[in-house]
Amino acid sequence: MSGLPQPVATDATAPLRVAIIGNPNTGKTTLFNALTGLRQRVGNFAGVTVERVEGSFSMPDGRRVTVLDLPGSYSLSAASPDERIALETLLGRDDAHWRPDVVLVVVDAVHLDRNLFLASQICELGLPVVIALNQFDAAESEGISIDVPTLIYETGVPIVPTVAKRGEGIEPLKQALLIASTLPAPTRKFLLPPDVEAVLAPLQGELERGGINYAAAQMEALRLLSVRHDEPHLAHIAGLPAKLAQVRSALDALGVAAERLEAELRYTWIGGVLARSMSRRGPSGGSRTDRVDAVVLHRVGGPLLFLAVMAVVFQAVFSWAAPLQDGIESLVLALGAAVGGLLPEGDVQSLVVDGVFAGVGSVVVFLPQIGILFAFLSILEQSGYMARAAFLMDRIMRRVGLHGKSFIPMLSGYACAVPGIMATRTIDDPKDRLATIMVVPLMSCSARLPVYTLLIGTFIPALPLVPGLDLRGATMLAMYVLGTVTALGIAALFRRTLLKGPVRPMILELPPYRRPGLRSTLVSVWQRCAIFLRRAGTVILAISIVLWALATYPRADVDATLPEVAQQEQQLAQSVLGRFGHAIEPLVAPLGYDWKIGVSIVASFAAREVFVSTMGTIYGVGGEDDAALSERLLAQTRPDGSAVYTPLIAVGLMVFYVYALMCISTVAVTIREAGGGRLGWKWAGVQFGYMLALAYVGAGLTLVIGRALGFR
Repeated sequence: MSGLPQPVATDATAPLRVAIIGNPNTGKTTLFNALTGLRQRVGNFAGVTVERVEGSFSMPDGRRVTVLDLPGSYSLSAASPDERIALETLLGRDDAHWRPDVVLVVVDAVHLDRNLFLASQICELGLPVVIALNQFDAAESEGISIDVPTLIYETGVPIVPTVAKRGEGIEPLKQALLIASTLPAPTRKFLLPPDVEAVLAPLQGELERGGINYAAAQMEALRLLSVRHDEPHLAHIAGLPAKLAQVRSALDALGVAAERLEAELRYTWIGGVLARSMSRRGPSGGSRTDRVDAVVLHRVGGPLLFLAVMAVVFQAVFSWAAPLQDGIESLVLALGAAVGGLLPEGDVQSLVVDGVFAGVGSVVVFLPQIGILFAFLSILEQSGYMARAAFLMDRIMRRVGLHGKSFIPMLSGYACAVPGIMATRTIDDPKDRLATIMVVPLMSCSARLPVYTLLIGTFIPALPLVPGLDLRGATMLAMYVLGTVTALGIAALFRRTLLKGPVRPMILELPPYRRPGLRSTLVSVWQRCAIFLRRAGTVILAISIVLWALATYPRADVDATLPEVAQQEQQLAQSVLGRFGHAIEPLVAPLGYDWKIGVSIVASFAAREVFVSTMGTIYGVGGEDDAALSERLLAQTRPDGSAVYTPLIAVGLMVFYVYALMCISTVAVTIREAGGGRLGWKWAGVQFGYMLALAYVGAGLTLVIGRALGFR
């Protein structure tokens, strides 16, 4: 690394703080996972709901390193909230959190021409920098040869080739981070024309007087010329707008286009750097990607392929998970029976068996389905296919009045509506963003999966339809399609009424196809499963205990001559829960539901999966008779002998859960992301109201149409 500045004194015992940043699709998250493993925690940045992920690892000498994963950014233009957060963190203006000691910039070795723009900006912030030259193997396979020592000399920062998905280059990268912390910060590597530098000097001085260090002020002065939006992190500098207007006028007088100045200077420098450090041999890169895209992005074949991929995913949720689910179910039942046998008869035994095991255990058995779904989503995202899906949907999105970027938050909603709503921060237009927020919860999230799996697995037969797809998988796919189509329709309604506005075209970078990394996939699945288990161990456990108490008290005088099941029914009917259920039964009876279903629906407004735990508590799953919840549901009859649960009732219930907003966390994040205060509450109320109305009408129509067709 000749040509680099000499090390400076540093505290070798203090924890090292590293911020990791890069363009989207550079493998930034994969590299973060490779560095930190499972030693991660997820929160939010101060004052916003943009996800903040921190992790840590230890050096061989025992020194602790904390890593902050910043939102993916193409530049420091701060055009979107996530880019603004990255800039404020790097400038040290995020008072609630630390400023990094070292910035790790992840660049895609295949697309250095685009990635070095952000890297060059960060090199001017007055912070030590390390560049991870990621996907180095992909560059070599496409005939790209990179002279790393020359690139180090040109940029003035340590550069380490990495292949994050295979863990290659991780140890040298750790050492480079440690070394970089002892080096002075890099500076700009290209010179401004003297007349331009003279014009910028007063603006730079204004920024320095506002508390920005000299190096960062140089970058900020150049960057500000190309942006046309508010800069919250500079709002305290009163004279900045006037000074910026003067500079723009002076540049116009010189014949210099202020908006293009930064891009022209940086890309000219980047072109020279790559000319001296990179060469390409053989056919141009991307030919294989182009051949695959000819099929994947076909106007007709592309959407059909997408549906086929989704069908395979949902079929796998049933087929692959069945053995694991059966094993977990048997384990839960056995544990419930064993623990119940160790406890004396009474309320404590009932609480543990009928409350905890019946409630939480009924949900935990669906963990394999959750894991398989997220494994597929992670693989599709890492491979580059999800970006193609967004491209395919852009035409449809624009027809309903949404920006193409809206598809990514909506796609995220398949996992969870909360990060999906957070992801709308990448949408610049406020009306586009708000319309997307209003419909993201219609995408079937993972919390709905236990409900769908229980009802489909119990009441829908596994009739083969086409090779690799049976009626169960098709039903699951239909629920996801129903939510998606409805979301598009509702979005069109919002954009033509309350949120009118023009639709702008989408510019989307399609990453090359890559082989998904096993480690990243496993980490992603583990994180989501851990969230699911924590929810089961907190929210669902608490609700299960409360429901057990409501179903147990007050104690009723039951007929001891009746069978045990009949005695339980008498107790349940006279409990607080039973009385409440009978009170609301007229509201759900038009949908074909009894009071037990009604109670389960009401309880699940805290979290959708609570429906399953509530049913488990009501029917006492986990007791001594070793009966699973599905068996209990099939055995339920009305006074006239007809079945309480039928395939038609199950489909109606699933339609209800497709539409109803049953998640306190989603309501809370909508309030905040829709503007907060009274405005946020208004939009959250509109969202909750229209989704509940859709759920009720949709379930009712399902019952009416089904009976008209002869189903019962």
